Amino acid sequence: MLLHPTLDNLKDLRLFGMAKAFESQLQMPDAQQLSFEERLGLLVDHELIERENRRLETRLRIAKLRQAAAIEDLDLKQHRGLDRSVVVALSSSQWVQQHENLLITGPTGVGKSYLACALSHKACRDGYTALYFRAPTLFQKLAIGKADGRYLKMIMAISKKDVLVIDDFALAPLTDEHRRDLLEIFEERYERASTVITSQIPIEHWHEAIGDPTLADAILDRIIHNAHKLCLKGDSMRKKKKQEGDQD
Repeated sequence: MLLHPTLDNLKDLRLFGMAKAFESQLQMPDAQQLSFEERLGLLVDHELIERENRRLETRLRIAKLRQAAAIEDLDLKQHRGLDRSVVVALSSSQWVQQHENLLITGPTGVGKSYLACALSHKACRDGYTALYFRAPTLFQKLAIGKADGRYLKMIMAISKKDVLVIDDFALAPLTDEHRRDLLEIFEERYERASTVITSQIPIEHWHEAIGDPTLADAILDRIIHNAHKLCLKGDSMRKKKKQEGDQD
């Protein structure tokens, strides 16, 4: 049997997973003891795994998560006020499937962004799309979009993501333009997709932080009622790591 043309044909067909598995089988004497059906099944399995890995890489590249966070690496001992059962439930990504939101509050450095990225990373691994923004960056990009005519296209692109992460919400006072941008985004995503928001400001003060009472009512009505609320407590993890480094 001419093996090299077969390998070339698999690659030409973009069956890279099958090609790699076929090459591995050729180097394994024990593979000859398997039946044709068993060997073919292994080739197909490798192709499926290869394709899913490529799709995951694409989802993570598009998501642009701020931190390379994994839910398995989350140290719950460092997150006082965060119940293990809640993390386990959220890690199933059922909240994404049900188009529920996630609101994470707590003091600076306590791990809000890490938790948001870890849960979004898990959602990507479960086949969902995600997109990360720091709130100031989001508003800057939308302002540029208005100037060059891409605003509606950007809003639609954001609305189609299964998970939208808005980090550092209300870190600075919101302008009327910011408020209207948020309302536009949340209106498009309401009961269609999940939004993760992190903020140093407690949720009960978000109405005041948003500013305009009418727009605040409209914005909060679209994100709070179907949301999981996590309030993290404790000292800054950044400060703790620095102290531990100074002791080494």
